[in-house]
Amino acid sequence: MADDGARRGRSPDRHRSTYRRYSGGPDPLAPPVDLAEALEHIGEDVMAGYSPERAMQEFLRRGGQDRQGLDELARQVARKRQDLLQRHRLDGTLQEVRELLDRAVLEERKQLARDVDMDDADRTFREVQLENLPASTAAAVSELATYDWQSAEARADYERIKDLLGRELLDQRFAGMKQALEGATDEDRAAINEMLGDLNTLLEKHRLGEDTSADFDEFMDKHGDFFPENPQNIDELLDALAQRSAAAQRMLNSMTPEQREELMALSAQAFGSPELMDSLGRLDSNLQALRPGEDWGSSEEFGGEQGIGLGDGTGVFQDLAELDALSDQLSQSYDGARMDDVDLDALARQLGDDAAVSARTLQELERALRDSGYLKRTSDGQLRLSPKAMRQLGKALLRDVANRLSGRQGQRDLRTAGAAGERSGATREWAFGDTEPWDVPRTVINAALRRASGRQPVVEEVAQRPSRNPRLFEMEDIEVQETEARTQAAVALLVDTSFSMAMDGRWVPMKRTALALHQLISTRFRGDHLQLIGFGRYAEVMEIEQLTALDAMWAKGTNLHHALLLANRHFRKHPNAQPVLLVVTDGEPTSHLEPDGEVYFSYPPHPLTIAYSVKELDNAGRLGAQTTFFRLGEDPGLARFVDSMARRVDGRVVAPELDDLGAAVVDSYLGSRGGRGSGSSYAEEFGGWFGGDRGFWVG
Repeated sequence: MADDGARRGRSPDRHRSTYRRYSGGPDPLAPPVDLAEALEHIGEDVMAGYSPERAMQEFLRRGGQDRQGLDELARQVARKRQDLLQRHRLDGTLQEVRELLDRAVLEERKQLARDVDMDDADRTFREVQLENLPASTAAAVSELATYDWQSAEARADYERIKDLLGRELLDQRFAGMKQALEGATDEDRAAINEMLGDLNTLLEKHRLGEDTSADFDEFMDKHGDFFPENPQNIDELLDALAQRSAAAQRMLNSMTPEQREELMALSAQAFGSPELMDSLGRLDSNLQALRPGEDWGSSEEFGGEQGIGLGDGTGVFQDLAELDALSDQLSQSYDGARMDDVDLDALARQLGDDAAVSARTLQELERALRDSGYLKRTSDGQLRLSPKAMRQLGKALLRDVANRLSGRQGQRDLRTAGAAGERSGATREWAFGDTEPWDVPRTVINAALRRASGRQPVVEEVAQRPSRNPRLFEMEDIEVQETEARTQAAVALLVDTSFSMAMDGRWVPMKRTALALHQLISTRFRGDHLQLIGFGRYAEVMEIEQLTALDAMWAKGTNLHHALLLANRHFRKHPNAQPVLLVVTDGEPTSHLEPDGEVYFSYPPHPLTIAYSVKELDNAGRLGAQTTFFRLGEDPGLARFVDSMARRVDGRVVAPELDDLGAAVVDSYLGSRGGRGSGSSYAEEFGGWFGGDRGFWVG
């Protein structure tokens, strides 16, 4: 448009900008990567027994909801590699030479038939010579090297064979040379020979350690046009040449013995002189000596119908090598693997820009996970989920619990817990359904800051509004005061960690439940005291990080007696708090603690084990514990046992589906901490907000 303006007599804008597609790094306008989805999946895998390092790798392999993962990218790489092998065959140059030869011979025969002035004996001799050419293309081309062509078209086709061979052989070592030398003159060929001679001299000096940077600079000043890669030093030059030369050697290795023999015999005819092959052979020898680590010995099997020439075929072998390297990078299966190892430029070349964008997003995601504090490295070098990660994961699980309890959009979530209590001093953004009082100073400040950041000032906005009731605040400005419940609770969550929990798929739901309850209490009921107790063959008080990282325990035993002992000790430490006992189990107690502290195990359950468990449950009842059993599974014996235990302490039994376990435990906690018969329990208050009966109460 600016050029059109100049032609019409308008002076062009000196500050005109040119717009084009952005390249060369991450999109500066792209939104930051969202860690919430990644953290949720990583947390799930950690709770299933994976290490955080492996869990992160598994997420990167699967990808997210809107991005390809490493496995999908690796599948695309494998498909591209297979397609190259199944599409091509390696005799393209031999086939092209054969076609030129057949055309030259045909044109020569036509000329002999038309030339009535030719001596009959000479014509007959020539026809016999053409008729009895060897079946081998290379041998036929060699035999015709001294033939006196009568047809100009035939002579031109034969000369094209020598020219084609020379350009193809050069194209194997220097990409693009086949096209660049089409129609080349003798002077062009002489320049090629001079460049090869100087290059070999430079490489041989480098092998002996006698070269200098001045030698390289002098060579590039003289022959730089032959190297569009623009290497900056001799090592970059060597790398580019060796990769191409090694690919050419792998192509030769992949041909049949007959094809190799034909090609080697034909190569002597390149440019009509063996000098080119001598120079290229010398070059290959220097490169193999200087870069022995390149793959000079492998081969591939091709089974396609599309013949490719020597230069294009060498490019295919370079593509195969690049695809193999990408496959290794995407596998991330080697020690110290990082997403930063993935060559994004190579990925874009092979699979396109979309694949490179996906890989770059995964790189940023991995970097963000490592740098954001969600993963921390312990003293033994292992990665662990940090407390920050545990809080973020707990928020996600608590949000899921809220959705299950509410049953529909627009109702309150668990952030409103404790709304009817004392102010905590903290504030938060208003959400639909909140009843807490506004924090007026924070709300006014938010409105002022929002307008100062770009919108017109409040006074000016009011002056311009025709309405009598100007809107000074937006919904985003409003903050409310957080409150905490006045009643404290001492909560003991007892979770079964016996082998049956892992065997029957209840391991992860159990951990999700513990983490959701921990998040709720630590953020909304900070005055409550939560203790997590895992009980298998014996019981143990656990921190939330320890429980979520706990591997499946295959030792037999369900020691409810020991767990209740620890729970009652917790209740006695907080005599002024309401005791809340929550027990998640899928089996009857099969072990107990003996007076000497040893564990006794028996299956079927020994009467003494049952008696010890009942005794400690009665002690919890005398302490005033509000008790709920969460029965997992349909075992009739477990159902009878749990029902009878609940009746002893006027407790409840809940038989939730696994997906509803977290919601059931949280709901029971909210109801229990209000107290039975109080007239206005938290269960009633939150039940209305979260959706009423879910149909799984059985006792």
